[in-house]
Amino acid sequence: MSHVNGRAGTTSPDSVPDALVALVDPPRLERPGLDQLERRGELVRCGRRSGLPSRPLLRLTVWMPTDAWEIDVLDLAGYLSRLGAPVREPSRAALAELHEAHVRAFTFDNIDVLLGQHPGVSLGAVQEKFVGRGRGGYCFEHSTIFAAALERLGYQVRRHLGRVGDPSAGTQQGRTHMVVEVVLDGQRLLCDPGFGMSLLRPIPMTDDAEDDYRPGWRYRMRRTEGGAWALYRMGEKGWELAHTTDELEVTPVDVVMGHHYTSTYPGSHFTTGFTVARHLPGGHVTVTHQSLTTRTPGKPTEHRPLRAGEIGEWLSTLEVHLGSEERTRLVEKVRDLSS
Repeated sequence: MSHVNGRAGTTSPDSVPDALVALVDPPRLERPGLDQLERRGELVRCGRRSGLPSRPLLRLTVWMPTDAWEIDVLDLAGYLSRLGAPVREPSRAALAELHEAHVRAFTFDNIDVLLGQHPGVSLGAVQEKFVGRGRGGYCFEHSTIFAAALERLGYQVRRHLGRVGDPSAGTQQGRTHMVVEVVLDGQRLLCDPGFGMSLLRPIPMTDDAEDDYRPGWRYRMRRTEGGAWALYRMGEKGWELAHTTDELEVTPVDVVMGHHYTSTYPGSHFTTGFTVARHLPGGHVTVTHQSLTTRTPGKPTEHRPLRAGEIGEWLSTLEVHLGSEERTRLVEKVRDLSS
C-alpha cells in the first residue's frame, strides 16, 4: 500500500510500474461500488489521467478501511437500528445509553465456538452476525463492533485486553478478555459490553470509582500496584474480582490470537461448556449446560440445575437467533455436555 499526501490506499498511476499493477480481490470484505472507489482515488483507468496508452480499468491497491481496525466496514445505521438507538453527538449520557442498549440487544454466548463454526473476529465477520442476524457472541466480538461504532460516532477510543479471574484464588486466566476505553471530556471511562454479567453503563477509570446505576448491582474500579485496572462486582459474599485490564497496546492481531486460543484450546471453558447470557427487563439470566442463574437487583442470586429439555425454552426466551439446523445441533451438544 502506498501513501500520497498522507492518505493510505491512493497511488498515482505514473508512479506504479506495470509489473506492480495487479487485480486483487480481497476476501471477506464487501467492497464499495466502482463509482465510490473511483471518487476515492483507488481505481484508475490507465492512460486517461497519465497520458499513457489506454488500458483496461485496473485496481492499483486492495480496497481497505482507513485504519487497522476496519471501522469503515461498519454498517453504522444497521448497527444503531439493531440497538434502537439514534445518532447523537458524543456525550456521557449518549455513551451510557448506547452501552446499555448494546448489552441489552445482544446475547453473550459461545454458541459458534461450541458448534465449531466461528467465523472469526474481523469487523466484517462480527457485523454479519450481530447486525445481519441479530446474534451475539463473546467479548472479542462485542468489543470489536462496539469500539468501531463509537469511533464512527466521534468518540476517542482505545482497546484493551485483560485477565478474567482472581489471582489470589488461583482463577486468573490469560489476556483473553477485551474491553473498550473511551476518553470523554478528559475522563477515562471503561466500557465492558462483552462480559457475561456486563456493566450496563461505563465506569470511570479512577481508583475506587463505583457504579450503582441499578441499585443492588454495584461495581468498583481499583488501580492495582502494577498499574492495571481491576473491576470488582458486589457478590453474595462481598466484592468479587471480575477482571483486570492492563495498559499495554492492543493491535488487531492480538485480538485474533486471543480469539484463537479461547475458541480452539481444549482446556478453554468456551470449548468445553455452553454459556448464553442476557440482560432482561428486571434482571439478568445466565444459562449453561448445567445450570440456570437469575440475578435481580437487590435480591439474592438464584441458582438451580438446568432441567432436561429446558434449553430450547431458554433459547427462545433469550431470543437467540439460530437456524433450525443450528438449533438442533446446539440442543444435541448441550445434552451431550450435561450427560
